[in-house]
Amino acid sequence: MAKTIVITGASSGIGKATAKFFHQKGWNVLATMRHPAGEKDLKEDSRLKLLRLDVEDKPSIDEAVEASIRHFGKVDVWLNNAGYGAYGPLEAGTDDEIRRQYDVNFFGVIDCIKAILPHFKANKSGTIINVTSIGGLMTLPLFGVYNSSKFALEGLSEGLWFDLQPLGIQVKVIEPGGIQTDFAGRSLTQFNLSQFPEYHAYSKSIVEKFTDPKYAKNFGTPEMVAEVIYTAATDGKDTLRYLAGKDAKQFWFARRWFGHRFQMAQVKKYFGI
Repeated sequence: MAKTIVITGASSGIGKATAKFFHQKGWNVLATMRHPAGEKDLKEDSRLKLLRLDVEDKPSIDEAVEASIRHFGKVDVWLNNAGYGAYGPLEAGTDDEIRRQYDVNFFGVIDCIKAILPHFKANKSGTIINVTSIGGLMTLPLFGVYNSSKFALEGLSEGLWFDLQPLGIQVKVIEPGGIQTDFAGRSLTQFNLSQFPEYHAYSKSIVEKFTDPKYAKNFGTPEMVAEVIYTAATDGKDTLRYLAGKDAKQFWFARRWFGHRFQMAQVKKYFGI
């Protein structure tokens, strides 16, 4: 019997690549997104269904859980992938912008987990996979708000790893580095710097480094991350964290083995801070 995965944020990037990869592997796939009616690439069939799910809309989460069970009877893996990045100095972010970063990247994940847990508990099995980032283990300039939301998700996931194992439920975390997705487009929100000219030159220099081809050469692809997610879903291990991408592994190696002061000094050196 085919296993079933529910994916949030499946309209682009990592989410879409994961939906395709699991479908090719013979899984049943519930590809969820805010606007499924506009999806042109993923085509529904007997093993792939499109569902509406907006992590800021709790009723839509509950409806997606019910529809997933109705379609395939049992959910085996729930992938919390939906998210975006807020970029800029803290004081330039409005209260609404900062709170929305947490509503999507953190509280939305909590709502999804709470919605699927009764089903997993009833089956005494299931796997929750949260997509965080190497930015959940370290920070980069001007991404403090985004990084902090991913730090929070890392802490939540580690706590759940302990709490849910006795119930037969696994928790996994995927930590991509730089990925060739539209994260820098529609998935990135920049704070308005018009009232903070003191950050203009600093921000410009940071953006130039982020877009430097020499920096991007180590970026992975959504398809590469999808393979890591598949490994996490199928390896049967109680491993919590899965790094994805050459740069993520390099950053974490430096921080783990040489310490945070060394790793942070390297970031300062690279960005010319």
